[in-house]
Amino acid sequence: MKQFEEAGTIIRKLKEAGHEAYFVGGSVRDYMLGRPIGDIDIATSALPEEVMLLFPRHIPVGLQHGTVIVLYHNTPYEVTTYRTESGYEDFRRPTEVTFVRSLQEDLQRRDFTMNAIAMAEDGRIVDPFQGKRALDHKIITTVGAPSERFQEDALRMMRGVRFVSTLGFTLEQETQQAILQHAPLLSHISIERIAVEFEKLLLGTYPERALSLLVETNLYLYLPGFEKKEAELLQAASYTWKYVQNDIGAWTLLLYLAGLDAGVLKQWKLSNKKVKAVTEALVFLQQRLITNWSVEMLYGAGKETIALVETIYAVLHRQAPAIEDVIATYNGLPIQNRQQLQVSGKDLLKWTGQPGGPWTAQLLNEIEHAVLHANVSNIREHIKEWVRCKLQ
Repeated sequence: MKQFEEAGTIIRKLKEAGHEAYFVGGSVRDYMLGRPIGDIDIATSALPEEVMLLFPRHIPVGLQHGTVIVLYHNTPYEVTTYRTESGYEDFRRPTEVTFVRSLQEDLQRRDFTMNAIAMAEDGRIVDPFQGKRALDHKIITTVGAPSERFQEDALRMMRGVRFVSTLGFTLEQETQQAILQHAPLLSHISIERIAVEFEKLLLGTYPERALSLLVETNLYLYLPGFEKKEAELLQAASYTWKYVQNDIGAWTLLLYLAGLDAGVLKQWKLSNKKVKAVTEALVFLQQRLITNWSVEMLYGAGKETIALVETIYAVLHRQAPAIEDVIATYNGLPIQNRQQLQVSGKDLLKWTGQPGGPWTAQLLNEIEHAVLHANVSNIREHIKEWVRCKLQ
């Protein structure tokens, strides 16, 4: 409760000023599940202007939606006024937000019952929609009619499947049927928002079930590159994903199984850095699947990519990863990168007295190769002698 105790100061100050205030959202859900708690959000009957007056250290990030970030001991807390929403014209954002004084009205607008639980600063639970029952039975069900919730915000469908992966819960039957019915609405949601949910899904504890659900609910038809990959996604769901620990590894495994290259990630509007990392990992994975690690492969890949590729190699062979030996081999290389080479192009110019040109880059490559294969030690004077003999 320590995190809640610190944030409780904000609630007490709001209550002292005559307002209601409760912890809400994912932090309450995760606390009740005994999971690690992330950001703590607070809902209050106080209007944004009243919140800002009470807490001079604040950031007015979303006043039109009633949200103020309050800074307390340098920790940010979202404090949002009770509100209702209506007029979801783009299947994502409400066109009208109305501030209200009722906690139940505020909780009623939320997506799933497990996320519609409030908690007072003393730990008392307010649960008008049986969210605790959903947690106890490990069921994901919407607050009210699922068709209405998904038409209001189509991203909720992806969130529901993502929670299957992260929590290991089951979609309530009517909720799953509504996702199947309204899956086409996902085409209205920006790919950036879908990507956030999809990556969380891939890195959850139970992604296998969630990948199957993407097919069962037809959501996969609206995921760039995977529209015709029904069989491949179901195959991906047959592997053990728990060993894949980061987004680069998850994308690499999925794209390999789907027969896609990393170029498809540009449709997901992922960063160039991420696309490059996945591209590189796929290249080394393809090599690793046909041969053992060579000195050149180890050197070119680097420790992080080696660990990632070797892990995926094991997953594809339905084995537990054992990367210690290959990492030890990498650590034993004379050099792990060009920067560790004890000579530079300037040294070559000085030693030979020749003008610069393409030959310097070529000779440096030869030196790098010779050091890597232990044909010469990575000692400046030894390399100088090696160069002298080579140029004679």
